[in-house]
Formats: sequence, C-alpha cells, structure tokens
Amino acid sequence: MNSDYYISSFCSIKNNTISLNGSKVYSDENIEFSEFIKAAYKSLNTNYPKFFKMDALSKLAFLAADVLLKNENLNSEEENDIAIVFSNKASSLDTDRKHQKSIDNEEDYFPSPAVFVYTLPNICIGEISIKYKLFSENSFFIFENFNAQHLLDYSSSLLATGKTDKVLCGWVELDGDQYDAYLYLVTKTGTTTHNKKNIIKFYNT
Repeated sequence: MNSDYYISSFCSIKNNTISLNGSKVYSDENIEFSEFIKAAYKSLNTNYPKFFKMDALSKLAFLAADVLLKNENLNSEEENDIAIVFSNKASSLDTDRKHQKSIDNEEDYFPSPAVFVYTLPNICIGEISIKYKLFSENSFFIFENFNAQHLLDYSSSLLATGKTDKVLCGWVELDGDQYDAYLYLVTKTGTTTHNKKNIIKFYNT
C-alpha cells in the first residue's frame, strides 16, 4: 500500500481553546462547554443556522471540521471528494442520556424527536457532509482510547483504492463536561508525512 500521503492541516478543540495547525484561533477559559461552543461559532463567523439545533457532540465535530475545511478553501457550493473517518470512546452517550431523560419525563412515552435524531455518533458526519457537500465514504469507530494506527490504516486504504481524493480523520469525544476534538486532513500531496508519529504528535499539540 502506498504510504506517501500527507497531513495538510489539523484542528483541535479542548480546554476551551480551538487551535488550527498548532496556533490558537479562539479561546475562552471561563465558561462551560455549551456556552463556549456557541461563542466560538459566532466569533469564527461560522455560517450554518442548524448548528444551534445540534447535540453537543455534533457541535464539537462540526466546528472543528468547519475551522479546518475553511482553511483549505473548499468550495462549499460544489461536491468535494473527501471521505470522513471519525472515532471516539463514548459514542453518543451524552445524547443517549438526554434521550432517556426525555422518556422518563413523559407520562405517555413521547420522547423528544429533536434529541432522538442525534442518538447515533455518526450523525455529526452528516452535518459536516451537508455543509461541505462531502458524498464519499464515511465511518465512525468506537475505541477505548485514541487509535492513531487505525486512522492511519483505514484512511490510507481509502486513498490507495481510489475511493476518495482526501480523508478527514480524527477523534471527537464528548461525555458530559469532558470533550476533546482532533481532526486532520489527509491528502495525496504535501510536505508533512501521514504517519503514526505525526498523527500522535499533532494530537498532543
């Protein structure tokens, strides 16, 4: 398998800070996640009104992807051949809890459909795909911990078999007040080699 693929850019959101390629683009240390992510959306001029209806996991993934893909100067009016490979530990557990609570609070068993629609972790992929017209392969994997080797192998396979031109990869974890997003874009040309060492290095940046 061809290993000559490259990381063109990466974005992380953690500790109330958003970074692009290692440089801080937004930070607010004194507010909880729900307020932080809304404030970041407004500050970064994100244009996607449905954002405010998303669950917390989708907001986290969407904003990280939006920061990264805007930096790539993609044309959101045309279809982009970019696959998505995401992973996390908690799946959609944060939203699952809210869904169960809405069931428990309804005497006639009529849970909130607005919450129910987000009870799968891969729904966040759909939101990103709609905004940037990404209609290639997509997958969401659940691991106990961040799995750089799997991201490397799976994305390289997609590129090597010609299923896509680029791959948006990463880890998007949210459980209660704990969250951690790290996304990066793999391309066929560039200067930073897509290997396990660099994936982990940028994750820890």
